Amino acid sequence: MALLLLSSLSLLFVLSPVSCNLEETSFVQRAGTIFAERAYYSTINVTNGGQFGAWTWREMCPEGFYAIGFSLRVEENQLGLDDTALNGIRLFCSKPSDRSVLYTTESNIGLFGEWTQTLWCPNGVLKSFQLRVEPHKGHFGDDTSANNIKFRCSSNPVIEGLGLTWGDYGNWSDECPQGGICGIETKQEPYQVGLDDSALNDVRFFCCS
Repeated sequence: MALLLLSSLSLLFVLSPVSCNLEETSFVQRAGTIFAERAYYSTINVTNGGQFGAWTWREMCPEGFYAIGFSLRVEENQLGLDDTALNGIRLFCSKPSDRSVLYTTESNIGLFGEWTQTLWCPNGVLKSFQLRVEPHKGHFGDDTSANNIKFRCSSNPVIEGLGLTWGDYGNWSDECPQGGICGIETKQEPYQVGLDDSALNDVRFFCCS
């Protein structure tokens, strides 16, 4: 019995670092547009993005860093008032073999909602994505456009964000065949000042080798 308890405690000790909050155990800083000129070899996108807004600016991880996790800015169901659902996507970047230093990139974000818990690849980096989008609901409907996102890690797990459930997922993007996702650019509808807001409509990511 004592041996079994000791083995269980040893296993817990080995597994516990996997589930720890990297934001608390790592040095985190904002990349912003400082590294926007980083070279990339490919852009990955999806075909079901929303129709509103315009593409904004590119933000990139530093050289040698790749996205290993993400958080979403989500406005919860407004129960009959104007809904916007997904407002922003924040990538967390690290070196593949060292997660002690993290940079965040997010491009333009909407005004509404709160940031969710950060979700991480257990190993490896983000390499492709799938977007959940609610179709245009007509002139008198309440448009939310993008609602949620899934990423596939290079170690193969699929991680779904903590967004909302309106709309459907489209097809997966292409994968980054080398390296991984290293930057982001969002398509945002500007604040509509009392009219129907949809916030984040689409996103594309950049691959670095």
